[in-house]
Amino acid sequence: MRIEVICTGDEVLTGKIVNTNFSYISQKLEDFGLALSWETTVGDERENLLLAFQLAGQRADAVIVNGGLGPTIDDLSQEIAAKAAGVELVLSEDWLAKMETYFQRRSRVMPPNNRKQAMLPAGAEVIDNPVGTACGFAVNIGRARFFFTPGVPRELRRMLEEQVIPRLLAASGKQTAIYLKRFHSYGIGESHADSLLAGVEALAPDGSVKLGFRAHYPQLETKLTVRGSDMDDIRAKLAPVEHEVRKRLGNFILAEDDRTLESVVLAELASRHATLTLVETFTSGLIAARIAHLPGAEKIVRRGIVARDLGEVCAAVGLEGPSMPGGITRETAEAVARAAQRHTGSTHALAVLIELDEGADRIEFAGSICLAIATGHDVASRRSRIVGGRDWVRLGAVEMGLDCLRRQLQGLPVNERIDFEKVE
Repeated sequence: MRIEVICTGDEVLTGKIVNTNFSYISQKLEDFGLALSWETTVGDERENLLLAFQLAGQRADAVIVNGGLGPTIDDLSQEIAAKAAGVELVLSEDWLAKMETYFQRRSRVMPPNNRKQAMLPAGAEVIDNPVGTACGFAVNIGRARFFFTPGVPRELRRMLEEQVIPRLLAASGKQTAIYLKRFHSYGIGESHADSLLAGVEALAPDGSVKLGFRAHYPQLETKLTVRGSDMDDIRAKLAPVEHEVRKRLGNFILAEDDRTLESVVLAELASRHATLTLVETFTSGLIAARIAHLPGAEKIVRRGIVARDLGEVCAAVGLEGPSMPGGITRETAEAVARAAQRHTGSTHALAVLIELDEGADRIEFAGSICLAIATGHDVASRRSRIVGGRDWVRLGAVEMGLDCLRRQLQGLPVNERIDFEKVE
């Protein structure tokens, strides 16, 4: 099956917004073994949209169109789809009623221009949008089946996963029982993971398991796409490969499937009825931002301290006068973590202190990270140096802090060597 994606909108074409929707669509298609052949970006101009639809209808078997389903004057997808398909626009009474209910439940009056969203090409198949007013639809143009999706990311993702991809799989003749197993890791690069996992696909001799990676610093996602006749068949094929991946990646696996590093940390703390204090420098409070908004965090996260100046950090945790350390070292991080744990009465305290190189931001720019995790009876710490620019250092420090806390809670070594640090 040859698939094309058409992304619409002047803001996408001109680069005023980053086209994350295309990235998401292409990754999801790959996850399910569907090959993408073309990608087209076109602005909100009738003639260009019509040409893009006609060309895609000549060369592709299936086309996903993203954007242009809103209520405003520059949302043209329904109009141009009807013209390309050679049919009239007709009102979908069912979708109009659904939109009116959508607004009524929110105690709002539906604006007149939203009626435009219920105008669809005659004969189009309605694709439900459970979280918005933009009606998705499918229609034939030329030789291709077109699937029109909204530009709002959360609406697109729901529609793509629940409705568009199953239709594509059915049309492609591929087995529709497909499962995606994901492992998330920190501290190991893509090429290193690839070498560690060499040959794991062969544990499923019928070729039903495909190994893939998606690097998004500071994490790496390792993917196993499994095909089978049903879920029992899939589980049987996946089991030996899944076991081997866990064995080879070991302590670097921080979460699986839809779980995140911060949710794993929070669950570990919750299972111990523990509380947490966070101390951060240079991270702009990103560690607290990753964890404090999660359900149940209000019972666990006791305090977050964010400052760039070491003196202010020490004052905030009660380290003043003769007990105040002189510079950022592992010993300093340990002292700050211990003081924060005592000062706030939490069971655990994580201190992530960063000393940056001087000078302008550049690829050689580095920072030294000293972090410590203190409990009422023990402290674990490590020092690391990360090179790659200010954002690289900041993101690496956030991930390292959370991952070391995970390791400490799970009884794993905090000082295990990672691929992203510079050995001095």
